[in-house]
Amino acid sequence: MGTRSLTSSQRILPIILLPPSEGKATGGIPGSRWSLLAGTFTELAAQRKRVITALSTQDGGSQKLLGVSGAHLERAQHANLTLLTSPTLPAWQRYTGVVWDHLDLASLPLAIRKSALRSLLVPSGLAGIITAGDALPDYRLKMGARLGELGVMSNFWRESVSSAVRAFAKKRPVLDLLTIEHRAVFSDRVNFIEVSFLAKTGKAVGHEAKATKGLFVRHVLETFADGANIEEAMQSFRSSTLKVKVTQL
Repeated sequence: MGTRSLTSSQRILPIILLPPSEGKATGGIPGSRWSLLAGTFTELAAQRKRVITALSTQDGGSQKLLGVSGAHLERAQHANLTLLTSPTLPAWQRYTGVVWDHLDLASLPLAIRKSALRSLLVPSGLAGIITAGDALPDYRLKMGARLGELGVMSNFWRESVSSAVRAFAKKRPVLDLLTIEHRAVFSDRVNFIEVSFLAKTGKAVGHEAKATKGLFVRHVLETFADGANIEEAMQSFRSSTLKVKVTQL
């Protein structure tokens, strides 16, 4: 593991930035509805409303905007047109991609899971930024998508999300496991700890890196709960095939 001097050795669980998944669970908790003023980052409500309005004027989004076709496009358009009336799920249950499957929060002890739901933050083209415990409807909107007059979503959200995360994190370290697309939402990443996963050739890898990312976060959560500090938790992670690169920004 390559790293410069980390400042995260104290016993403070870091903020952990994880990307959302394109795959999402359907449905939700009966009777639940997404409120723009619910959840952690209520200061983003006005911008979320603008996103919903923009999606509505585009009938939920075109094939080009949403990046899917056929039945997947129909599902995505319907979801994007019913954002405030569809049932919700906590984000950690909504996202179903490789990272989240291997993180497998449901199987963690309750105390660790509760702590994780307050510490895992997820950038979202729809919502800006959420915690893993915040409720979300089904939706489809990439952070790199260009939504009409709002422009590219990472640009649209950049200043407000950067400000919200700085205020939320306070002095807690921030572990950044985002993709390039989602890192673009931050105007600066000073004092972030960037974590990436490389093959022995030094090149980034796809599915395996996503799986390792989920396992890495799970390891950090578990070893921190067992008494390790963050530096110890990261350095004790082992992968049989990938190298972990940690960089203090």
